[in-house]
Amino acid sequence: MTLIRRPGMLIVTLLFLLVGAAFLTQLVPYQQILESQRQVETARAHLGELEAENIRLQADVDALQTDAEVEKLAREKLGYVRPGERAYVVLDPPEADTELAPQPAATELPEERTWVDRLWDFITGADQAGS
Repeated sequence: MTLIRRPGMLIVTLLFLLVGAAFLTQLVPYQQILESQRQVETARAHLGELEAENIRLQADVDALQTDAEVEKLAREKLGYVRPGERAYVVLDPPEADTELAPQPAATELPEERTWVDRLWDFITGADQAGS
């Protein structure tokens, strides 16, 4: 009976619930729209990077169409020389190689272990402890 005495309060409550439900049903699609816009912005930035890389690669392709660039790369990368030219190879002094390279340690022969021992070492991680 109290609801009938105050019909205005019932209408306001129903209206408030209706507006709240409408707001909540529109909130999720709005968030999806925002996420889609962020993805579009990210894709556009990535597209700009790819276009810049394509321009650089196209410049490399265009440069490789010239004989001068092919000759330059053959000389630099492959050590080619023209007939009548002399090629020189500069090597590091031998003592520089021995200083940088560590002397090999005496190799020990691995002890004979059964497959069960190796399996147990694998399971417990003991095979990694020596590395």
